[in-house]
Amino acid sequence: MPLKVAVQMDPLEGINIEGDTTFLMMETAQARGHSLFVYTPEKLSLEEGRVTARGRPVEIRRTKGDHATFGDYQRLNLEEVDVVLLRQDPPFDMAYITSTHLLDVVHPKTLVVNNPTEVRNAPEKLFVTGFPGVQPPTLITSDVEAIYDFRARQGDIVLKPLYGGGGSGVARLLADDPNLDALLELHAMIGREPVIAQKFIPAVVKGDKRILLVDGEPVGAVNRVPNAGQIRSNLRVGGRAEAVELTARDLELCAIIGPELKRRGLLFVGIDVIGEFLTEINVTSPTGAQQLKRFTGIDATEKLWERIEAIRAS
Repeated sequence: MPLKVAVQMDPLEGINIEGDTTFLMMETAQARGHSLFVYTPEKLSLEEGRVTARGRPVEIRRTKGDHATFGDYQRLNLEEVDVVLLRQDPPFDMAYITSTHLLDVVHPKTLVVNNPTEVRNAPEKLFVTGFPGVQPPTLITSDVEAIYDFRARQGDIVLKPLYGGGGSGVARLLADDPNLDALLELHAMIGREPVIAQKFIPAVVKGDKRILLVDGEPVGAVNRVPNAGQIRSNLRVGGRAEAVELTARDLELCAIIGPELKRRGLLFVGIDVIGEFLTEINVTSPTGAQQLKRFTGIDATEKLWERIEAIRAS
Protein backbone atom coordinates (compact mmCIF):
# COMPACT_ATOMS: atom_id res chain seq x y z
CA MET A 1 0.00 0.00 0.00
CA PRO A 2 1.58 3.32 -1.04
CA LEU A 3 2.07 5.67 1.88
CA LYS A 4 2.15 9.45 2.04
CA VAL A 5 5.38 10.34 3.84
CA ALA A 6 6.33 13.76 5.22
CA VAL A 7 9.96 14.27 6.24
CA GLN A 8 10.87 16.88 8.86
CA MET A 9 14.56 17.57 8.34
CA ASP A 10 17.26 20.14 7.78
CA PRO A 11 17.30 21.55 4.22
CA LEU A 12 17.41 18.67 1.73
CA GLU A 13 19.39 20.75 -0.74
CA GLY A 14 22.48 20.81 1.48
CA ILE A 15 22.85 17.16 2.47
CA ASN A 16 25.62 14.75 1.52
CA ILE A 17 23.74 12.10 -0.46
CA GLU A 18 26.62 9.63 -0.11
CA GLY A 19 26.48 9.58 3.69
CA ASP A 20 23.15 10.95 4.86
CA THR A 21 20.87 8.38 6.51
CA THR A 22 17.72 10.45 5.93
CA PHE A 23 18.43 10.48 2.19
CA LEU A 24 18.66 6.67 2.21
CA MET A 25 15.40 6.47 4.17
CA MET A 26 13.72 8.63 1.53
CA GLU A 27 15.33 6.74 -1.35
CA THR A 28 14.11 3.44 0.06
CA ALA A 29 10.60 4.79 0.67
CA GLN A 30 10.38 6.09 -2.89
CA ALA A 31 11.59 2.77 -4.30
CA ARG A 32 8.84 1.02 -2.34
CA GLY A 33 6.21 3.22 -3.98
CA HIS A 34 5.68 5.82 -1.26
CA SER A 35 5.32 9.53 -2.02
CA LEU A 36 7.54 12.12 -0.31
CA PHE A 37 6.92 15.59 1.07
CA VAL A 38 9.70 17.52 2.79
CA TYR A 39 9.70 20.48 5.16
CA THR A 40 11.98 22.10 7.73
CA PRO A 41 10.90 22.27 11.39
CA GLU A 42 10.35 26.02 11.50
CA LYS A 43 7.56 25.53 8.92
CA LEU A 44 5.38 23.64 11.41
CA SER A 45 2.22 25.40 12.60
CA LEU A 46 -0.48 24.64 15.16
CA GLU A 47 -3.82 26.41 14.85
CA GLU A 48 -7.01 25.36 16.65
CA GLY A 49 -5.75 21.83 17.13
CA ARG A 50 -4.63 21.41 13.53
CA VAL A 51 -0.95 20.84 12.75
CA THR A 52 0.28 21.80 9.31
CA ALA A 53 3.64 22.06 7.60
CA ARG A 54 4.60 24.29 4.70
CA GLY A 55 6.85 22.37 2.37
CA ARG A 56 7.14 20.69 -1.00
CA PRO A 57 6.53 17.31 -2.59
CA VAL A 58 9.82 15.90 -3.83
CA GLU A 59 11.32 13.16 -5.93
CA ILE A 60 14.92 12.21 -5.23
CA ARG A 61 17.70 10.44 -7.10
CA ARG A 62 21.29 9.51 -6.38
CA THR A 63 22.83 12.18 -8.61
CA LYS A 64 25.35 14.39 -6.85
CA GLY A 65 24.46 18.05 -7.25
CA ASP A 66 21.04 17.20 -8.73
CA HIS A 67 19.49 14.90 -6.16
CA ALA A 68 16.01 16.41 -5.76
CA THR A 69 13.16 17.70 -7.92
CA PHE A 70 10.70 19.74 -5.88
CA GLY A 71 7.07 20.56 -6.52
CA ASP A 72 5.46 23.85 -5.53
CA TYR A 73 5.24 24.95 -1.92
CA GLN A 74 2.00 23.97 -0.22
CA ARG A 75 0.59 23.74 3.29
CA LEU A 76 -0.06 20.15 4.27
CA ASN A 77 -2.29 18.97 7.11
CA LEU A 78 -0.15 16.33 8.84
CA GLU A 79 -3.25 14.35 9.79
CA GLU A 80 -3.63 13.65 6.08
CA VAL A 81 -0.30 11.83 5.73
CA ASP A 82 0.49 8.29 6.85
CA VAL A 83 3.99 8.82 8.23
CA VAL A 84 6.15 11.69 9.47
CA LEU A 85 9.87 11.04 9.69
CA LEU A 86 11.27 13.22 12.49
CA ARG A 87 14.83 13.64 11.23
CA GLN A 88 16.26 17.08 11.91
CA ASP A 89 19.68 17.06 13.54
CA PRO A 90 20.36 18.18 17.13
CA PRO A 91 21.02 20.37 19.12
CA PHE A 92 18.17 19.15 21.27
CA ASP A 93 17.07 22.63 22.26
CA MET A 94 13.71 24.25 22.96
CA ALA A 95 12.97 24.57 19.25
CA TYR A 96 13.47 20.82 18.87
CA ILE A 97 11.38 20.09 21.96
CA THR A 98 8.58 22.37 20.72
CA SER A 99 8.43 20.49 17.42
CA THR A 100 7.88 17.25 19.34
CA HIS A 101 4.96 18.83 21.20
CA LEU A 102 3.37 19.85 17.89
CA LEU A 103 3.86 16.38 16.41
CA ASP A 104 2.28 14.85 19.52
CA VAL A 105 -1.00 16.32 18.27
CA VAL A 106 -1.05 14.05 15.19
CA HIS A 107 0.69 10.94 16.55
CA PRO A 108 -0.29 8.06 16.46
CA LYS A 109 -3.09 8.72 13.96
CA THR A 110 -0.22 9.81 11.75
CA LEU A 111 2.71 7.58 12.64
CA VAL A 112 5.64 9.76 13.69
CA VAL A 113 9.03 8.00 13.56
CA ASN A 114 10.39 8.23 16.16
CA ASN A 115 7.49 8.70 18.60
CA PRO A 116 7.78 12.43 19.44
CA THR A 117 6.77 12.00 23.08
CA GLU A 118 9.55 9.49 23.62
CA VAL A 119 12.11 11.50 21.64
CA ARG A 120 11.40 14.32 24.08
CA ASN A 121 11.59 11.96 27.06
CA ALA A 122 14.81 10.26 25.97
CA PRO A 123 17.61 12.84 25.66
CA GLU A 124 20.46 10.83 24.27
CA LYS A 125 23.02 11.27 27.03
CA LEU A 126 20.40 11.06 29.79
CA PHE A 127 18.31 8.13 28.54
CA VAL A 128 21.27 5.76 28.78
CA THR A 129 21.63 6.45 32.51
CA GLY A 130 18.43 4.49 33.13
CA PHE A 131 20.17 1.20 32.37
CA PRO A 132 22.47 0.31 35.30
CA GLY A 133 25.82 -1.26 34.48
CA VAL A 134 26.04 -0.30 30.81
CA GLN A 135 27.93 3.03 31.08
CA PRO A 136 31.42 4.03 32.14
CA PRO A 137 31.47 6.18 35.31
CA THR A 138 29.38 9.24 34.42
CA LEU A 139 28.42 12.54 36.07
CA ILE A 140 25.78 15.02 34.87
CA THR A 141 25.89 18.37 36.65
CA SER A 142 26.47 22.11 36.53
CA ASP A 143 28.33 21.99 39.86
CA VAL A 144 32.00 22.84 39.26
CA GLU A 145 33.11 21.32 42.56
CA ALA A 146 31.35 18.06 41.71
CA ILE A 147 33.19 17.93 38.36
CA TYR A 148 36.56 18.50 40.04
CA ASP A 149 35.77 15.79 42.57
CA PHE A 150 34.75 13.42 39.77
CA ARG A 151 38.00 14.03 37.90
CA ALA A 152 40.01 13.52 41.10
CA ARG A 153 38.36 10.10 41.51
CA GLN A 154 38.35 9.00 37.89
CA GLY A 155 41.54 10.50 36.42
CA ASP A 156 41.27 11.33 32.71
CA ILE A 157 37.76 12.41 31.76
CA VAL A 158 35.77 13.47 28.73
CA LEU A 159 33.60 16.59 28.96
CA LYS A 160 30.56 16.96 26.66
CA PRO A 161 27.62 19.30 26.25
CA LEU A 162 24.54 17.47 27.49
CA TYR A 163 22.38 18.31 24.48
CA GLY A 164 24.96 18.53 21.70
CA GLY A 165 25.36 16.15 18.80
CA GLY A 166 27.74 14.96 16.13
CA GLY A 167 30.75 15.15 18.44
CA SER A 168 30.55 18.93 18.82
CA GLY A 169 32.11 20.34 21.97
CA VAL A 170 33.62 17.05 23.17
CA ALA A 171 37.00 17.40 24.92
CA ARG A 172 39.33 15.07 26.81
CA LEU A 173 40.87 16.39 30.02
CA LEU A 174 43.85 14.66 31.59
CA ALA A 175 43.97 14.29 35.35
CA ASP A 176 46.22 17.36 35.66
CA ASP A 177 44.87 19.39 32.72
CA PRO A 178 44.69 23.08 33.75
CA ASN A 179 41.95 23.93 31.21
CA LEU A 180 38.94 22.55 33.06
CA ASP A 181 37.85 25.96 34.40
CA ALA A 182 38.11 27.57 30.97
CA LEU A 183 36.09 24.80 29.33
CA LEU A 184 33.37 25.03 31.96
CA GLU A 185 33.24 28.80 31.43
CA LEU A 186 32.77 28.24 27.69
CA HIS A 187 29.94 25.79 28.33
CA ALA A 188 28.31 28.29 30.70
CA MET A 189 28.54 31.02 28.05
CA ILE A 190 26.75 28.81 25.52
CA GLY A 191 23.83 27.83 27.75
CA ARG A 192 22.54 27.01 31.22
CA GLU A 193 22.36 23.25 30.75
CA PRO A 194 24.50 20.85 32.77
CA VAL A 195 27.48 19.14 31.21
CA ILE A 196 28.30 15.47 31.15
CA ALA A 197 31.63 14.23 32.49
CA GLN A 198 32.63 10.67 31.74
CA LYS A 199 35.65 8.55 32.58
CA PHE A 200 37.91 8.39 29.54
CA ILE A 201 37.80 4.98 27.86
CA PRO A 202 41.19 4.19 26.26
CA ALA A 203 39.49 1.78 23.84
CA VAL A 204 38.16 4.80 21.92
CA VAL A 205 41.40 4.83 19.90
CA LYS A 206 40.15 1.57 18.33
CA GLY A 207 36.85 3.18 17.46
CA ASP A 208 33.37 4.08 18.56
CA LYS A 209 30.92 1.46 17.32
CA ARG A 210 27.55 2.66 15.96
CA ILE A 211 24.93 -0.08 16.20
CA LEU A 212 21.60 0.48 14.45
CA LEU A 213 18.42 -1.01 15.90
CA VAL A 214 14.99 -1.23 14.27
CA ASP A 215 12.11 -1.64 16.70
CA GLY A 216 14.53 -2.73 19.41
CA GLU A 217 16.40 -5.33 17.34
CA PRO A 218 20.04 -4.86 16.23
CA VAL A 219 20.51 -4.95 12.47
CA GLY A 220 24.24 -4.23 12.17
CA ALA A 221 27.11 -1.96 13.09
CA VAL A 222 29.93 0.15 11.72
CA ASN A 223 33.05 1.22 13.57
CA ARG A 224 33.94 4.92 13.55
CA VAL A 225 37.66 5.43 14.07
CA PRO A 226 39.10 8.80 15.15
CA ASN A 227 41.99 10.38 13.33
CA ALA A 228 45.42 9.98 14.90
CA GLY A 229 45.69 12.01 18.10
CA GLN A 230 41.92 12.62 18.28
CA ILE A 231 39.21 11.16 20.53
CA ARG A 232 36.16 12.20 18.49
CA SER A 233 35.22 9.52 16.01
CA ASN A 234 31.94 10.98 14.71
CA LEU A 235 31.86 10.97 10.92
CA ARG A 236 30.84 14.65 10.91
CA VAL A 237 34.09 15.64 12.59
CA GLY A 238 36.50 13.57 10.52
CA GLY A 239 36.19 10.03 11.82
CA ARG A 240 36.38 7.24 9.27
CA ALA A 241 33.99 4.32 9.06
CA GLU A 242 35.03 0.69 8.77
CA ALA A 243 33.35 -2.70 8.85
CA VAL A 244 32.91 -4.40 12.22
CA GLU A 245 31.12 -7.42 13.65
CA LEU A 246 28.74 -7.39 16.59
CA THR A 247 30.33 -8.93 19.67
CA ALA A 248 28.67 -10.89 22.45
CA ARG A 249 28.83 -7.75 24.62
CA ASP A 250 27.19 -5.68 21.86
CA LEU A 251 24.32 -8.15 21.67
CA GLU A 252 24.04 -8.15 25.45
CA LEU A 253 23.73 -4.37 25.51
CA CYS A 254 21.09 -4.47 22.76
CA ALA A 255 19.13 -7.09 24.70
CA ILE A 256 19.19 -4.85 27.79
CA ILE A 257 17.82 -1.75 26.05
CA GLY A 258 15.86 -3.26 23.14
CA PRO A 259 12.59 -4.02 24.95
CA GLU A 260 12.41 -0.46 26.29
CA LEU A 261 13.05 1.01 22.84
CA LYS A 262 10.22 -1.12 21.46
CA ARG A 263 7.87 -0.19 24.30
CA ARG A 264 8.47 3.51 23.67
CA GLY A 265 7.93 3.35 19.91
CA LEU A 266 11.53 4.30 19.13
CA LEU A 267 11.67 2.49 15.80
CA PHE A 268 15.04 3.69 14.51
CA VAL A 269 17.83 4.07 17.05
CA GLY A 270 21.61 4.27 16.92
CA ILE A 271 23.65 3.36 19.98
CA ASP A 272 27.32 4.15 20.57
CA VAL A 273 29.56 1.52 22.11
CA ILE A 274 33.20 2.02 23.12
CA GLY A 275 34.91 -1.12 24.31
CA GLU A 276 32.51 -2.76 26.78
CA PHE A 277 30.48 0.38 27.45
CA LEU A 278 27.34 1.95 26.01
CA THR A 279 27.85 5.72 25.94
CA GLU A 280 24.79 7.10 24.11
CA ILE A 281 21.37 6.06 22.82
CA ASN A 282 20.64 8.25 19.79
CA VAL A 283 16.93 8.71 19.05
CA THR A 284 16.71 12.10 17.31
CA SER A 285 18.41 11.62 13.93
CA PRO A 286 20.66 8.54 14.11
CA THR A 287 23.20 8.13 11.32
CA GLY A 288 25.28 5.27 9.94
CA ALA A 289 22.81 3.50 7.65
CA GLN A 290 24.64 4.33 4.41
CA GLN A 291 27.97 3.17 5.81
CA LEU A 292 26.37 -0.03 7.12
CA LYS A 293 24.89 -0.78 3.70
CA ARG A 294 28.18 0.00 1.96
CA PHE A 295 30.27 -2.29 4.16
CA THR A 296 27.85 -5.16 4.81
CA GLY A 297 25.02 -4.98 2.30
CA ILE A 298 22.57 -4.69 5.21
CA ASP A 299 20.03 -1.94 4.58
CA ALA A 300 18.60 -0.82 7.91
CA THR A 301 16.17 1.48 6.10
CA GLU A 302 14.58 -1.47 4.27
CA LYS A 303 13.97 -3.11 7.64
CA LEU A 304 12.58 0.17 8.97
CA TRP A 305 10.10 0.54 6.12
CA GLU A 306 9.02 -3.08 6.45
CA ARG A 307 8.16 -2.35 10.07
CA ILE A 308 6.43 0.97 9.30
CA GLU A 309 4.34 -0.67 6.58
CA ALA A 310 3.31 -3.45 8.97
CA ILE A 311 2.24 -0.90 11.59
CA ARG A 312 0.24 1.13 9.09
CA ALA A 313 -1.44 -2.01 7.75
CA SER A 314 -2.52 -3.21 11.20
